[in-house]
Amino acid sequence: MRRTRILTAVLALAAGLLAGTPPALAADSPRTALAADTYTWKNARIDGGGFVPGIVFNRSEKNLAYARTDIGGAYRWVQSSKTWTPLLDSVGWDDWGHTGVASLATDSVNPDRVYAAVGTYTNSWDPGNGAILRSSNRGASWQKTDLPFKLGGNMPGRGMGERLAIDPNKNSVLYLGAPSGKGLWRSTDSGVTWSQVANFPNVGNYVQDPSDTSGYASDNQGIVWVTFDERTGTSGNATQTIYVGVADKDNAVYRSTDGGASWSRLAGQPTGYLAHKGVLDTANGYLYITYSDKGGPYDGGKGRLLRYATSTGTWTDISPVAEADTYYGFSGLTVDRQDPGTVMATAYSSWWPDTQIFRSTDSGATWTKAWDYTSYPSRSNRYTMDVSSSPWLTWGANPSPPEQSPKLGWMTEALEIDPFDSDRMMYGTGATVYGTENLGNWDSGSQFTIKPMVQGLEETAVLDLASPPSGGAQLFSALGDIGGFRHTDLTKVPSMMYTQPNFTTTTSLDFAETNPNTVVRVGNLDSGPHIAFSTDNGANWFAGTDPSGVSGGGTVAAASDGSRFVWSPEGTGVQYATGFGSSWAASSGIPAGAIVESDRVDAKTFYGFKAGKFYVSSDGGATFTASAATGLPSGDSVRFKALPGTKGDVWLAGGATDGAYGLWHSTNGGTSFTKLSNVEQADAIGFGKAATGASYQTLYTSAKIGGVRGIFRSTDQGSTWTRINDDAHQWGWTGASITGDPRVYGRVYVSTNGRGVIYGDSSDAGGGGGGGTDPTPTPTGACAVTYKITNQWSGGFQADVQLSNTGSSAWSGWSLGWSFPGGQTIGQLWNAEYTQSGSAVTARNVTWNANVAAGSSVSFGFTGNWSGSNTKPTAFKLGDQSCTVL
Repeated sequence: MRRTRILTAVLALAAGLLAGTPPALAADSPRTALAADTYTWKNARIDGGGFVPGIVFNRSEKNLAYARTDIGGAYRWVQSSKTWTPLLDSVGWDDWGHTGVASLATDSVNPDRVYAAVGTYTNSWDPGNGAILRSSNRGASWQKTDLPFKLGGNMPGRGMGERLAIDPNKNSVLYLGAPSGKGLWRSTDSGVTWSQVANFPNVGNYVQDPSDTSGYASDNQGIVWVTFDERTGTSGNATQTIYVGVADKDNAVYRSTDGGASWSRLAGQPTGYLAHKGVLDTANGYLYITYSDKGGPYDGGKGRLLRYATSTGTWTDISPVAEADTYYGFSGLTVDRQDPGTVMATAYSSWWPDTQIFRSTDSGATWTKAWDYTSYPSRSNRYTMDVSSSPWLTWGANPSPPEQSPKLGWMTEALEIDPFDSDRMMYGTGATVYGTENLGNWDSGSQFTIKPMVQGLEETAVLDLASPPSGGAQLFSALGDIGGFRHTDLTKVPSMMYTQPNFTTTTSLDFAETNPNTVVRVGNLDSGPHIAFSTDNGANWFAGTDPSGVSGGGTVAAASDGSRFVWSPEGTGVQYATGFGSSWAASSGIPAGAIVESDRVDAKTFYGFKAGKFYVSSDGGATFTASAATGLPSGDSVRFKALPGTKGDVWLAGGATDGAYGLWHSTNGGTSFTKLSNVEQADAIGFGKAATGASYQTLYTSAKIGGVRGIFRSTDQGSTWTRINDDAHQWGWTGASITGDPRVYGRVYVSTNGRGVIYGDSSDAGGGGGGGTDPTPTPTGACAVTYKITNQWSGGFQADVQLSNTGSSAWSGWSLGWSFPGGQTIGQLWNAEYTQSGSAVTARNVTWNANVAAGSSVSFGFTGNWSGSNTKPTAFKLGDQSCTVL
């Protein structure tokens, strides 16, 4: 059940994709006028989903707390709703690395002030340097000071800390411990300017893996925490005694007793370990330090916990278990400020059978455990766990003892007792924030209750999104680390991620456009199949069979009718199959690693892209032919999609600043593409319900248009664009995927790399039916109707209607009428326009689904209200023609 923090795959390309200067526009290139529109932005609720390495409580104001994430920004606790509010959504595209938070500090002298040290990678993956963000309004807005070095919010060792600290006596003084051998830094003007503490003697030397050529695991983890002894200063005067933790196994802790003028190695300290955290109990004069033999957050095989008496210099080993019995390191560390003799610590790297939390009420002389063995493998827990608010935290697992589900956690490096409330504790894991509000039960012998305290904190990396035109699912997501979800209600946490199989990361997914009950997903898994199918709109799944050589998910495409699939997995070439992938055959004419998509009308047409070439198959993926199209991006930072309802209508976005970059459109199945002159850069493209009066579906893109980076919408095939986000809602990097909602005009789903799935709803009332003038269809010939209630609840329901042309002639428009027998009323209808008068309903085609060939069908759906009974209609008419009811 190990969960590693996966970065969105394309960010491995980010240095090339984002670095450099955008090419200058030609003098006659049109500058796009940006129209204004008001959008409301929310998260499709998942609640958590990633590593929370730091939780920080303010020491002078009750209920003021912050959390930092490794790639998903920072959050502030809102006590009234017991939720978290995001603070770094204003981080823009060019500064995407600033969504990784290496450290946080809240000012106890002036609680309105908060600081964040930001930057995601210290190696080449992040082209930008780190920065210090400072706020005087609790993170509502920020000012920035750029640093001359990088910070690593998602680097090894990120759970140690805090690296950033405010002098509790003179709050204009701050210290920052830097990675990469950059040393200790200090600000004396409330974070506006910074300079290196030149006389600090040790920049650190510990690296996780010196042989790592990427620079990720081979970076010096540097200076990892700063702690002030507040007793050695007075209000307005700098604190004199400062302790600093350094990533050096032989010289882990340093001290200054003269306000940072001079420094010395703390005498008598243990060697062979890294000091993950140092927390000072000023009431009793003890500095507690948790040690591990590794930097974490994943690794660590041995650990110790020591107490340093600040007045005498005496070290005492207070490890909760003997060093020889540890198979983990210690990291999480907190002191109860209401009862300073109470100390707690975590065994952060105890992956199996569970993490461990230790508690002492006598300054570490004796300890109790959150759980212990009664008779192996049976366990006795001091706690109960209630994950009903986030039921997916069980992972659908049913492990054998001594493992339990849900787990107490893993990667548990953040642990804090509320300084104002001894009963409240929060701790971070690799997937959520857990907490309790009756911690005192630990000592009384009764059980305390642990629940997720994570609502509002959304921390998933989104790799793909799909919104089907019908069925119970509103949205399918492909996520790093936790696989992905089927959302039937965006405001509620789904009960479970995709299972059977449960991919650690889902890399791609698709549904059959005319049969959205058929869904396919592919992803990464340590062992087992890398592809799964659903025949009930993603509610349940079954594993497919891998062709030989598959090592990762890659991309996948479903035929428009679900009859076949094309898969481009990692480790082998492009494959195709009829049915549900029990037997695969190699596709010819297309290179391995190509991105694949399907035509949304012709079930035998598939498309591919690789290294500047577009490929087309007209035989269900068996053979591909390279298109003659030229001028497309030469690299593979490309995403393309085919438009529903029109064969051969393809949009392609992508590129890089050192070559072709933008948005292209093909109306002939990729034979040729036209580049949109009003789009400077584009990275993802999607479609949604057409606007009222429009004859074409709405386009959405993450792009640079008119010199501005943002999320854009077009209702006229890209002739004009509206920026629909604003500077307060940017979410860093949003290039992995975007899609509109085919049922709700104006709704768009945006992928982020760490802030989860964002969706926006428009204040523009110009939505509605979605297409052109109302036709007056007079179809002839036989018809059949299937009316299916797909979901029902008290007072409401959802239904799908399929209208089939069972005659011999094509329809150029259609109008279907029926009467509700129970007085039902329609609330919202998609893929058609409708009118209702009393019980009588008429549904008419929109422009893009007006033509229905003989033997084909068209579908639409709606939500409605009912009372008394929800009886199905028994008669349907196509104009004046009665239809067979199936």
